[in-house]
Amino acid sequence: MSDTRVRLLEAAERLFAERGLDAVSLREINQAAGARNAIAVQYHFKDRAGVIRAILAKHLPDVDARRHALLDAYEAAGEPDIRQLAAALVRPAAAKLADPSGGPEFLQIWAGLLNRPAPVVPPEDPVDSIHRWRALVEPLLEADAARLHRRFAAILYAAIELARRARSGPRADDRLFTSHLIDMVTAILAAPVSAETRRLAAERDAARSR
Repeated sequence: MSDTRVRLLEAAERLFAERGLDAVSLREINQAAGARNAIAVQYHFKDRAGVIRAILAKHLPDVDARRHALLDAYEAAGEPDIRQLAAALVRPAAAKLADPSGGPEFLQIWAGLLNRPAPVVPPEDPVDSIHRWRALVEPLLEADAARLHRRFAAILYAAIELARRARSGPRADDRLFTSHLIDMVTAILAAPVSAETRRLAAERDAARSR
């Protein structure tokens, strides 16, 4: 990877994390990286989506590898354990809090991507670790909880909390934060669906079918 491309990527990570994906221009990334060519970003990444894809390509393989290893251990144990699955969601991403090569910035960018009404990059690869995690969690959820997107709620909550932690600066020890976040994700996944929620969901479904 060329020095210019590395500097552009680092500048984009920093600016996107500080200001959000929509508040940073390609020109500002160029300037922050000290690139001499006015269209260096376009040359290396084509457009904003290309920059974001490059950031994901830098960080997601490590997160995926860690999560696949935890899911391998879960499947080898052969015992349903929703907290172990919550840990498999949280721990691989939480490791990025201590990654000096843009890890905290990645967590903030990832949360921003998840919390958008429309994607700016293609949806998840069907063989990635999140897809596998979702498949393993589904049998442990109430049918109504799965139908009401409980897994995505857990993913989004974890991402937002990790981004908040990342924004607050490096800490000497993230173990307590990580363990408590796993507890909270476990609670989201395991929470029963109330009678009120079931009734409202049924009313919504009936209205949609008219």
